[in-house]
Amino acid sequence: MDADDDALEAIVSAVAPDMLQLHGQETPQRVAEIKGRFGVPIMKAIGVSSKADIASAARYVGVADRILFDAKPPAGADLPGGNGLAFDWDLLRNVALDAPFMLSGGLDARNVVEAAVRTGAGAVDVSSGVESAPGQKDPARIAAFVRTIRSASGDIETLGSDSATR
Repeated sequence: MDADDDALEAIVSAVAPDMLQLHGQETPQRVAEIKGRFGVPIMKAIGVSSKADIASAARYVGVADRILFDAKPPAGADLPGGNGLAFDWDLLRNVALDAPFMLSGGLDARNVVEAAVRTGAGAVDVSSGVESAPGQKDPARIAAFVRTIRSASGDIETLGSDSATR
């Protein structure tokens, strides 16, 4: 979160990532600076609890390569994400955003298809939804999540076509 240039330099040098996910309070100007300096595509995370949060993503169109809509953490939370919470997915229904977006927050094998259909998201991000305990990924939960996505992919595209406007 809100990494300075030295931290980002260390990450980019050590990992050579395909994309940087910015999950802090970065302004569109800061996102543009990071993208220009490091030459790596940028995914900007937007915390969501209201329609106004969705609208705020428009500031990053043309700057960030992808938007990640994630649930805002509850007040006093220790983590900026990975809290296993979902937001009201209907806030994304028929969103008109001229940038690809992903959905995150509270996703697991039981709800990921419904989330994809209701939001029209082109991709999802999962973390705590495949953990058996905080920070411990569970291979069986990961496999179930992937199986669910793969078995429903055609249905998601068909069912989500009415809600997706991209």
